[in-house]
Amino acid sequence: MSAPHPEAAVLDRIRVGSAPDSWGVWFPDDARQVPWQRFLDEVAGAGYEWIELGPYGYLPSEADRLREETGRRGLRVSAGTVFTALHRGPATWDATWAHVAKVAGLTRAMGARHLVVIPSFWRDDKTAEIVEDRELTAEQWRHLASGMERLGREVRDRYGLDIVVHPHADTHIDSEAHVERFLDATDPDLVNLCLDTGHYAYCGGDSVKLIETYGERIGYLHLKQVAPDILADVVRNGTPFGPAVAQGVMCEPPRGEPALEPVLAAAQRLGVDLFAIVEQDMYPCAPDAPLPIAERTRRFLRSCGA
Repeated sequence: MSAPHPEAAVLDRIRVGSAPDSWGVWFPDDARQVPWQRFLDEVAGAGYEWIELGPYGYLPSEADRLREETGRRGLRVSAGTVFTALHRGPATWDATWAHVAKVAGLTRAMGARHLVVIPSFWRDDKTAEIVEDRELTAEQWRHLASGMERLGREVRDRYGLDIVVHPHADTHIDSEAHVERFLDATDPDLVNLCLDTGHYAYCGGDSVKLIETYGERIGYLHLKQVAPDILADVVRNGTPFGPAVAQGVMCEPPRGEPALEPVLAAAQRLGVDLFAIVEQDMYPCAPDAPLPIAERTRRFLRSCGA
């Protein structure tokens, strides 16, 4: 647990934002999610300037319309998000690129420079069905590394965007060992990391240690905390990620772990500009729940200097 420091540092290299995820949005269209207009109104009202696109198709996918809707609310887009299964080899490339191209085109049109890349799940986050082995083979690791490098090169050359790969619970890039293996296997000129503090803690990792060890590979941050007592129950019962979120495993700061002040301070010491996007997984949630949490979280981050 953490509390705001009475004399917060000035984090002038950190650009804070939020995302549809913090409003319980996981899918392009779902009856349990708030309408996109409400998300935009409330994220701006909570004091955020930067947002992510979220699942492609949730926000308007026509760039002119989205620019008008975000612009009149004083919002700017920091990144888009894509989902990949590149460990399955070159046969997946065409389908992957068809998805990536749509998202990358809108991301570039909105003036953003980052594409957050999430690897595929090894078990279904709703049904808990095991869809793949939890551990990759040596050949699959080679496919994953080479595929991400190709993706980084193509996205940069065609769209001028940088990819940042997001370690995520219930995927093959999750734990400290898997993250380090992935980083060591990929070209830093093509592939960097979106460090999600909540997912990394969920999988047993230390965000400050990762920043201090692989600082040159940290290209983007997602700010998130886990509730230790709920996480202990999740680990004990082998609960899949989706049901764990429904249990409240991700909580608002500063109620959980890791403490965000040292993470932000370590990121500031890198001496580069970094987005730090709040992403509190809350699917599903009551429609009136996200805004008060977002307002409190923004106040907390200001108290940290961000």
